[in-house]
Formats: sequence, structure tokens, C-alpha cells
Amino acid sequence: MVEVSIITPAYNSSVFISNAIESVIKQTFTNWEMIIVDDCSDDKTVAIVEDYIKRDPRIHLIKLEKNSGAAVARNAAIRAAKGRYISFLDSDDQWLPHKLESQLSFIRKHDAFFVFSAYRRVDEDGHSLGVIGVPETVTYSQLLKTCYIGCLTAMYDSQKLGKVEMPLIHNSEDLGLWLKLLKKIPVAYGQQEVLATYMIRDGSVSSNKISAAAHQWKIYRDIEGIGRVASSYYFINYAVRGVLRSRFSAVARALGVMHKVKNGDE
Repeated sequence: MVEVSIITPAYNSSVFISNAIESVIKQTFTNWEMIIVDDCSDDKTVAIVEDYIKRDPRIHLIKLEKNSGAAVARNAAIRAAKGRYISFLDSDDQWLPHKLESQLSFIRKHDAFFVFSAYRRVDEDGHSLGVIGVPETVTYSQLLKTCYIGCLTAMYDSQKLGKVEMPLIHNSEDLGLWLKLLKKIPVAYGQQEVLATYMIRDGSVSSNKISAAAHQWKIYRDIEGIGRVASSYYFINYAVRGVLRSRFSAVARALGVMHKVKNGDE
């Protein structure tokens, strides 16, 4: 029986997807399936994935009939998943070899249903842009102020929480999922250990701060149904914390808005 299902949306990912797949194949924990959902790529993404499938039966491919976005792609993979634990890895990101083993050990130790970890950011050439640390725990309310959970580090127990899917929005769909999960349980647990590498790509949706802010507001009002006054409170917190984290890291750490990783790696 499969233990972990890895959810990977892909769209025109031929340049990077081999690295993502290789980082999964190199995992010290081996009882996994990787479900790659191609969102109508017009490059060599599908051919690359199909070549890996010939060599490793743990890798699967779903091809969407029309370009539908990351949320639809991830949800298709979640529905097809056979593993108890649902984890996420985008096609341009990578895991460290002990990622799954470390998280599963952490889950058993803490009897946790939803976990995430620290991760390193890199540019397209692989140069380090620093480490993103995480708090030991995060609640629903705290997550509305700052999304500490990197999608590539998240794992949840579908046996305990059910197969929870992402809201069908163009951006911040991962935050929408984390908030759904945190309505079911008191906290998510963070590991202060770097377990993954997140690529910052030029022109990516996540790198557009104005777009991200607009989608954050949409999460409050349209997805979570939070009133205007409370939404304004959370949004002010989100904006101020974002400025502190990006420009005044020492102050952010002193206020508990940023966190160091376990080994002190910056």
C-alpha cells in the first residue's frame, strides 16, 4: 500500500521537471507515488515524464484536456492519490533526499496531521537567496496574517482529515487549502529543518507582490467569508509583516515574524 502521494502540477516545465522528479527518486523513504498532472503543455514536458514512467512505476501522469491552472491540476492528483499522506512538489522545485523520511518521523513523534518545514530559496541558476524558517506551530488566525507554509514542504494526513482540495482560484490556492485544514485541527506543526529548495522564477505569479496582495484580500473576503473590518485587520498585518520580513529581518525576528532554522543556516 502506498504511504505518500506526491502532487505535482506541470505546465511547460521541460527545463526543470527532471530535477524535481530526480529529487523524489532519490528519497531515502521509498514507499511513494508521484502523480504529475500536465496542464496542456506545448513543450517536451509530457515526453520527459513518460520516459521516467518507463523506468519507475511509482510515477504516474494525468493529462488535462484543457489548460485549467495549478489548483485544478493539483485537485485532479489529490482525487487520484492512493497514499495516506498527501504532499506537494511543484515541477520547478526540489526536495532534499531525506525530506519524506524526516517528515514521517516527525509526524509519528508528534502525532501530527498536518506538517511543513523550512526551505531554501534559489534563483533559476541555483544561487541561494536565503532560508525561510518556520514557527513550531501555526493556527488558522496566525496563517491569515502570514502564510508560513511553503507548498513544497506541506504534508497532510488524508486518513484523518479526508482528501481536502484547493479552492479554484488563480493564486494563493495553497493558502486556501491550509486554511481549510486548520478549520479541522488546532495547529499545523513546523519543522525547523530545511527539507526543500524553492525556485524563484522571473515573472512568476508568486514573485508579483501586487498580484499576491490582491489575491490575499480575495482569500479573506471571497474564500473565507471574513467581514470587511476583520479582513482589513488581517490584511494590515499581512502587509506590515511582509515588509518586515523582506526589508527588516532583524526586527522581524525580534518580533517573532521570522524564524531561524534548527541548524542556524541563514
